[in-house]
Amino acid sequence: MGNKKVALITGATRGIGKQIALSMAEEGYNIIVNYRSQKEAADEICEFARNLGVETDSVYADLSKMSDIKAMFDKVYELYPVIDILVNNAGISSEMYFLDATEEMFDQMTSIDWKGLFFCSQLAAKRMVETNHKGVIINISSNQVDGCWPRATIYGPTKAAVTKFTKNAAMELSHHGIRMVSVAPGYTDVGWDEGDIRYEAMKKLPLRRFASTEEIAQAVIYLASEKADYITGTTLTIDGGATLPVVAANDF
Repeated sequence: MGNKKVALITGATRGIGKQIALSMAEEGYNIIVNYRSQKEAADEICEFARNLGVETDSVYADLSKMSDIKAMFDKVYELYPVIDILVNNAGISSEMYFLDATEEMFDQMTSIDWKGLFFCSQLAAKRMVETNHKGVIINISSNQVDGCWPRATIYGPTKAAVTKFTKNAAMELSHHGIRMVSVAPGYTDVGWDEGDIRYEAMKKLPLRRFASTEEIAQAVIYLASEKADYITGTTLTIDGGATLPVVAANDF
């Protein structure tokens, strides 16, 4: 304990984001838990963190709305002069075939997964620059940048934008000593119901299992730490080799 750096995690009330928040609290980070609809879940995470002896607060924002993003950072900067770590985890992954996709779905997904991430990063980085603070911004991307799955003609390219943004922004922010990196998970078991069709993909993966949310969180903790001080602009793919095979799973 005793790290006492401040981490803001967006979309932190369930799945990977929740585990990142819990794990960072366990590592001694003061955590700010962003939520949109699950305030009770955010409060439970904060209670967990307080019991560990770290400072914590929850903050509402719909990251598809610029007004909410700005209000969230205004509140954050009332609590702390600057944050050390921003984890851009918030996102949605609605599935629809290309020929059935709608403008509403396109706008919703790109607004949260891409536009929201972009401007959260900008507001965090601006304050880091103003205060001469060498912080870290970590973006959650996806292995769909490298592989193609059906019903993902919006989601996949949106995550590709996140990965490319990570490179470009990291280059610019390096002049200020700020690092930006991304993590690209593949299938991650977030507690789907038994028999969920997604489990059928497990036997096709080289490592024959899905990632745990803890494995993704530990990668984020490493990239946020001083041990990763020479890593910027990089995407760490954690997908059990899902994008490696060019043959059926039983053929190797």
